[in-house]
Amino acid sequence: MKDADLFPEPCDANCPVRKTTEIIDGKWTTLIIRDLLSGKKRYSELLRSLEGISPKMLSARLKHLEENGILRRELFPTVPPKTEYQLTKLGMKLKDIVLAMDKFGRNLA
Repeated sequence: MKDADLFPEPCDANCPVRKTTEIIDGKWTTLIIRDLLSGKKRYSELLRSLEGISPKMLSARLKHLEENGILRRELFPTVPPKTEYQLTKLGMKLKDIVLAMDKFGRNLA
């Protein structure tokens, strides 16, 4: 198969690559997924781990991922409130993409 034959169809609204990028697009989104691949994380853990992200951006990205079924948010009725985030089964399917990005990035170093 020639490279030109990899994606013969136009990348319209039904394009699988487009659908994926609409979910994982943005500087912080794949990094949040990367952190959640190892398991549940609290909001404060994610904020500390993602150097340079603002609380407002983290909240927006988490909400986006939750709305798209990539992660699940669990709120505990404590004082102060405790929130944990975990990837769903669909979110875990992004593992190979994130691992491929890690491998590619190691070649850039």
